[in-house]
Amino acid sequence: MLKLGITGGIGSGKTTVCRLFELLGISVYYADEESKKLLDEDKEVKDKVVSVFGNSILNDAKFIDRKKLAVIVFNNKEELEKLNAILHPAVGQHFENWLKNQNSPYILKEAAILFESGAYKQVDKVLTVVAPLELKIQRTMKRDGLSKVEVERRIQLQLSDEEKVKRSDFAITNNEQELLIPQVLAIHRQLVDK
Repeated sequence: MLKLGITGGIGSGKTTVCRLFELLGISVYYADEESKKLLDEDKEVKDKVVSVFGNSILNDAKFIDRKKLAVIVFNNKEELEKLNAILHPAVGQHFENWLKNQNSPYILKEAAILFESGAYKQVDKVLTVVAPLELKIQRTMKRDGLSKVEVERRIQLQLSDEEKVKRSDFAITNNEQELLIPQVLAIHRQLVDK
């Protein structure tokens, strides 16, 4: 089964594009969502994260407070790398297990940092969703309730759209002017006609 990785910077609209593929019957693995679930539900992952970052990241219910963790990792690249070294192998294994139960013509693996994490090695082809910088900032501020400075800091930690597109097989422009559905359908046809 062909595995298509889908990536793009924060606020690019990856999830919107993934939902369109799902309407075509394509299974999508949301790596970013699964990593959040692993933080909450996987005792081994949680214990490793707490051992690295300390009990101060736990809330009153003894769950990892993702906002506290975000303050640490998005302000220090080394701290982010420590977190990624724990999460990425766990997400990679979870993806491999998920893959065994899929039967669509191909699957999508959505990950904001597909290249940075090395997860691109688990897929056959890559699709990057791109959007203008200001639009990405506005979308993320609205969605996550972050300040412009916080969003810009997160964007700086990711590869540029240009670099992602260079490394990709496909690109979709999500600028609220070009229609998404024809772009998705064109890629879908290429993948199912192979």
